[in-house]
Amino acid sequence: MASQQSARTLLARADGRRPDQLRPVALERDFTEFAPGSVLVRMGRTAVLCTASFSEDTPRWMKGSGKGWVTAEYSMLPGSSPERVEREAARGRQSGRTQEIQRLIGRSLRAVTDLVVLGERQVTLDCDVLQADGGTRTASIVGAWVALHDACSRMLSAGLLAAHPVKEGCAAVSVGVVNGTPLLDLAYVEDSVAEVDMNVVMTSSGRLVEVQGTAEGAPFSRSDLDEMLSLAGEGIKSLLSEQAQVVAVPPSRRDTGSAAKQKGGKG
Repeated sequence: MASQQSARTLLARADGRRPDQLRPVALERDFTEFAPGSVLVRMGRTAVLCTASFSEDTPRWMKGSGKGWVTAEYSMLPGSSPERVEREAARGRQSGRTQEIQRLIGRSLRAVTDLVVLGERQVTLDCDVLQADGGTRTASIVGAWVALHDACSRMLSAGLLAAHPVKEGCAAVSVGVVNGTPLLDLAYVEDSVAEVDMNVVMTSSGRLVEVQGTAEGAPFSRSDLDEMLSLAGEGIKSLLSEQAQVVAVPPSRRDTGSAAKQKGGKG
C-alpha cells in the first residue's frame, strides 16, 4: 500500500501538480468597500467574490427564538466560463445546482457559528463566481468563511455583538479519482473526466460537516474513500492555515453600524 501511494505521489497532472497538491490559493480581503466582509478567493484559475452582509432581521419562523441565521446565495456570472452563462434572474428561476450549492455553503458556515451569540439578525453570504475552473462551491466556502469572520469582527468592534460568533475555522476542497488515481483539488479538465467526484467540508477541529461523493463510472472501494478523505483532510489543513493567517490581522475599522443597516446602493 505504501509503495502504491508513493507511486501515485510521483504521477504528474496537466498543470504539473502532484496528486496531493492544492492549486495556488489567494485570499484578497476587503475586495469591495460596502459589505462589512468581502473576500476575493482564488484557487488556481477559479475566482469567487464572497461578501457578508448583516440584516437586523431573521426568517419569520425564527422570530422570538433568540437566535440568528446564516444563509448563502451563489451564482455564476455570465463571463465566468468559455460559453456565456445566462443570468438565472433573466430566466426567473434558479437551477437545482444553484440551490444545492447555496444550501451547502449556508450549512457549512452555520456549523461553525454560534447562532445565539449572533442574536436575532441574519448574515447573508453572497458568492459570485467570476471565473470557473472547477471547485467553485469549495472555493466559495473557503472565501465565505473569511468574509463572515471579518463581518462579525467589525460588528464586535462596533459593540453590536457581545462576543465573536464564529467558533472555529471551516474550509472545503474537492477530491476525486482520475485514471485510477485519487487527486486533490480538481481543476475542470480533471473534474470533467473523473471516475469519482467528491467534495469535503471540515472544521478546524477536524470534524466533518459534509461529504458529497459520487461514482461517475465504476463504484469505488472503501480504501479509495479513505484515501480521498485523507487527501481532503491534508488539503483542508492547508486552507485553514491560509484563512487563519488572513484573519490574524484584525480588519480595518469601518462604519459598521451603517453598513449593517444598508439596504443597497444605486447603480
